[in-house]
Amino acid sequence: MIVEMSLQLLKHPQMQFGATTFFAKQHKGDTCGSNGLPLTPNSIIIVGRAQILKTFNCKYLCQYLDVIRGKHERTIVVSQYCGEPLVSCIEKRPFDWQEVRQIAFQCIGGLQVLHKKKIIHRTLSNENILLQANNEIKLFNYGLYHMSDAGSLVSFPILHVLYTAPEVFLNGLSNSIADPKCDIWSLGICLAELILNKLLWSSLKLGQRIRKVLSMLQASTSILEKIAREHNCLERYLSIPDDLKDLIEACLNVHPNKRPTCEELLIKPCFDSLKPKDMAEKNEDIYRPFQIFTLHEFYHWWQLAGGDVPQELKKQGLIRSTPPILSIPSLVLIEGTILGQDRNPATLYDPRIVKMPLDTLYQRFAHIPFQVFYPLIHSQSDIIEKSNPPPYDATGLPLIIKERDPEYQLHRVILLRRLLHGYPFTSDLIVDEAKKDIPPLLRGEIWAALLSVRSNYATEYMRIDKYTHTSTDRQIEVDIPRCHQYNELLSSSEGHKKLKRILKAWVYKNSQYVYWQGLDSLTAPFLFLNFNDEAKAFACLSNFVPKFLYNFFLKDNSAVIEEYLCKFSQLIAFHDPQLANHLRDINFYPQLFAIPWFLTLFSHVFPLYKILHLWDKLLLCDSSFPIHIGLSILTQLRDRLLTSGFNECILLFSDLPEVDIEKCVALSSCTYENTPKSITSREHENEVYHKKSNLDITGVSLNELKNELCPRISVRDVANILLKNPHKMLLIDIRNTRAYKRCSVVNSTHIPFSSVSFTENIIENVGRDSDLLKSKGEKIVVVVGDEETDLETFPKFLLQCNISKVCVLHGGFNKFLELPASLSIPCASVGDPSERQRN
Repeated sequence: MIVEMSLQLLKHPQMQFGATTFFAKQHKGDTCGSNGLPLTPNSIIIVGRAQILKTFNCKYLCQYLDVIRGKHERTIVVSQYCGEPLVSCIEKRPFDWQEVRQIAFQCIGGLQVLHKKKIIHRTLSNENILLQANNEIKLFNYGLYHMSDAGSLVSFPILHVLYTAPEVFLNGLSNSIADPKCDIWSLGICLAELILNKLLWSSLKLGQRIRKVLSMLQASTSILEKIAREHNCLERYLSIPDDLKDLIEACLNVHPNKRPTCEELLIKPCFDSLKPKDMAEKNEDIYRPFQIFTLHEFYHWWQLAGGDVPQELKKQGLIRSTPPILSIPSLVLIEGTILGQDRNPATLYDPRIVKMPLDTLYQRFAHIPFQVFYPLIHSQSDIIEKSNPPPYDATGLPLIIKERDPEYQLHRVILLRRLLHGYPFTSDLIVDEAKKDIPPLLRGEIWAALLSVRSNYATEYMRIDKYTHTSTDRQIEVDIPRCHQYNELLSSSEGHKKLKRILKAWVYKNSQYVYWQGLDSLTAPFLFLNFNDEAKAFACLSNFVPKFLYNFFLKDNSAVIEEYLCKFSQLIAFHDPQLANHLRDINFYPQLFAIPWFLTLFSHVFPLYKILHLWDKLLLCDSSFPIHIGLSILTQLRDRLLTSGFNECILLFSDLPEVDIEKCVALSSCTYENTPKSITSREHENEVYHKKSNLDITGVSLNELKNELCPRISVRDVANILLKNPHKMLLIDIRNTRAYKRCSVVNSTHIPFSSVSFTENIIENVGRDSDLLKSKGEKIVVVVGDEETDLETFPKFLLQCNISKVCVLHGGFNKFLELPASLSIPCASVGDPSERQRN
């Protein structure tokens, strides 16, 4: 019974979709534009323009789900397709007057939403009005005119002859202006067919139909009466209520400027009985009730379960393969003009719609319990917990497998969308779930939550000047056409416009910074995930930079970059002394390869799909995590680096080899978790995210940092490790014997600096404690000294002996004396020899 309820949710009548396909117009002759860059294929422009259509969630409009680009400029449009076209109902059953009023009211409601967004339907007809089982309607195929840029991107006219307004033919199909009044005329024809219960001029040929439409311009009586007389429906016409006659006549006014707008039509008396009366019905237009799952999610699961739109179109004959030899032209002129090539009939518009089969998805989800669709988030009841089905076990599966598992993604999407619905009150729960993994379908929203984007982000973005010309515009315009142009969204004209506006807004808002090359790559992931919410992409970028790239975009950022690179070198030395020694020996420093890594947080280095997985982890960490990512990349290339000289390393990084991103995330997470935070602490960190006290590392100059090969560690981290995990640390006290006997940390190892010979890099030179260092394993070696001790030579010596995890206590031994009671560690003096390990 519970399983049947689950299937009922999935088999909702409106959870259906279909696909249509057409060819975009191909560029002729020149392949490059006036700027010298390749021309953007028209199919890519269509993909970019179509994205806005996915945002419409009106109950009178079919939802657009996907736009797929195929070979040879083929474009496939996937959208909701449910119900029955009105054209198949006309002449089969009469529509009563109230039904016509209701259909008209809902059609106008859908058109009103489109016209407010400056989108013209242009193909409105009774074939594109779908009647649902609950007697409501949905408008279909309303986006073709918009996505094709008023038809300029396709080689066929976008109209339905019978329903097209006369002025469209008079102005010429290629010169017609996008006017919402055209849709009002089309609506009038649709209503005329319904109210007369006749398919108008169905027996006429194409040319005759056009003449009939144009003859309306010379009608001496009302247009509706003329149509009724021509179809022998005068009696039906005379019985039509006056309010409906008035509505249709207003729509069928031959003068476009005299036709009413949607808003003017909705206040007509014929709709008084259809307007919402109670508050609940009115509120539904302001906020929509929470959906168990959306059609976009349903389509995503269908794809993961094996659904293939192009394959279904091939089965139905809408996509046919033609032998390439048949497309060879007879003659190609020098300037590129092609002659003697017959036009492929497939390039003409095919209005057929193929409904996608859903049985595979139903079978795949047939066993899923009903409770999965209603996850309990705050339940404290053991009885309820026991009654819940066991969680879907994906432990140990690689991330890429999880992202392609429809059942796992259903569990994750259902849960996380509920948590997002409760944001910001569920922020902690979102972070906990994001640590497991982030569903690709919700990644944009989850990133915004992890970056603490506030709800008023759209208003803030709207107030920013994004259009006034500035000195950075030229550089932005040069960078954008080179930014992740393999991606269809970012390479589209809409993508270029959006990216430019976001970058200009960021420069305007952050007057203390300047535009650096690479900022476009940094913005690209946010725009890709929030393509239809430009303001959210900007808000994510605005919160991302202060947290991870604080002061990186100053006009003079040399001190910030140099400090970052020094910390990177020290982290390499801390975890892999052999590699650090080799790179230093061949003079191959991070300045030669790592600046683009950290300035763009690898968004300029990796393709988008890798950046998304990398940043999933980055957003859960602090600003030191990118340094660990850099280390993990070097770790993957370690064998090649150790056998390469300077020139070979330069060549290696000029074209970075393939990096396993899942391994990269795992390695960087491991070093991040096992490295004391103060090791990567910097002076130029954002104080909002990194509060510091006298127990932390402060006041280290850049010159000091450059001279130190091993990192410093704060007394806070040392104390925490000694109190919680003393077996993970080896304290080496290099002060003189007198100072050590006076006071020292219990169980520390005393190796006086003066007793060590630094003539050769041999660990045995430290004396009898060399075995302790060689067998330390993964212990952190903390070198403790004072103001009289050379704290550069001894750590450098250990590093050159390939001793890993060597660091120096910042501030020396005296820092232990400043510890508060909560962090105090046991110390001993010469008077308490029983507490000392040796000496």
